Amino acid sequence: MSIQLDKALGIHTQLLQFHTQRTQILANNLANSDTPNYKAQDLTYSATMNKINARDTQLNLSKEIFFRIPFQRSENGNTVELGIEQAKFAENNLNYQTSLNFLKMKISGLKSAIEGR
Repeated sequence: MSIQLDKALGIHTQLLQFHTQRTQILANNLANSDTPNYKAQDLTYSATMNKINARDTQLNLSKEIFFRIPFQRSENGNTVELGIEQAKFAENNLNYQTSLNFLKMKISGLKSAIEGR
């Protein structure tokens, strides 16, 4: 009996990929918070989940990037709002850690099953 690792680990490997790319985008937003005319970007979680649920093997997240609309305009045309970006970065980090913990538990369970415990 063979184990299909993708099915055994669930969606968490793809969620890690999503959170990793989102971390890069949010970090880029934070780094450019003072750059004139820089437009804040983010990834759409719901569209990514739809692709994962549709068993899309090519998880191309570059198509899911959108420009965030600011709550308050800045004089230099920059749409990065530092507090919002920091909150989204922290939330994304927490979600990444959660997916990583679920993945660790799945791997630990598979290891126990293989060892016969």
